[in-house]
Amino acid sequence: MLSLKTLRTLCSPRALLHRSWLTTRRQAAYATVPCPTRCVCSFPEKDTRRSSVSLEAGGRERKRNSRSYCTGRVQLHCWKCQQRLDAAPAFFCASCSVIQPPGEDASYFKMMDCDFTFSVDTQKLQRRYLQLQRALHPDNFSQKSVTEQEYSESHSALVNKAYQTLLKPLSRGLYMLELEGMRTEEGTDPGADPHFLAELMETNEALDGALTAEDAEEIGRDTKGKLAVLTEAIDAALLQGELQAAKALLSQMKYYANIEEKVKEKLSEFM
Repeated sequence: MLSLKTLRTLCSPRALLHRSWLTTRRQAAYATVPCPTRCVCSFPEKDTRRSSVSLEAGGRERKRNSRSYCTGRVQLHCWKCQQRLDAAPAFFCASCSVIQPPGEDASYFKMMDCDFTFSVDTQKLQRRYLQLQRALHPDNFSQKSVTEQEYSESHSALVNKAYQTLLKPLSRGLYMLELEGMRTEEGTDPGADPHFLAELMETNEALDGALTAEDAEEIGRDTKGKLAVLTEAIDAALLQGELQAAKALLSQMKYYANIEEKVKEKLSEFM
């Protein structure tokens, strides 16, 4: 198991130069534990009234040390025909094809048919997002009841939020910590290493003083490399259940992600 002390040193200047060491440790730490419950999302069969899809969501969410995110099977019924809903989450009733209200307990991972892991398959995530938006888009319900229109708008907004949250490593990691009951503070981390903060200050000053696009691009490449190392370190920490270590690394990622955005702004000045 990777210790908190070990993970906190992963993004030091020395560790960033030795990515092979990190890769070895990460491979040793990697393990997946599938969820024993298989959750199914049902969509109505295609008919002439509207285009829809039939999707199966594998609820293989990794079991955590203290809790699991495959919620128990709560018996639900269609609000329209009162038939039992077997899907979790249920977007449509399999009996009458009517859209259902958004579920309150489904995680973004389950909704987007993703394993509960930091290493999300972003291409699969995008395909799932497009499938759901095509089926749930409000334009499909313009001739339906007010209730169905409201459910469609709520679903569409929720799916968009889930997609945006899981798409980027930073927001994905913060969400995973949130599911574990942990939140990160806004603003400067009071527990941040002074040397790390001094390095960030030097990087920001260098970026502000960049006279050419090449100078800004060099800072961008260095920042991108550090973000890649942090991504691997956070993945290893979460797989091992080292939540405090993951939280500390995500705090560092926030700083570098901010620099990455500043690099984009700086490059736009040279265009």
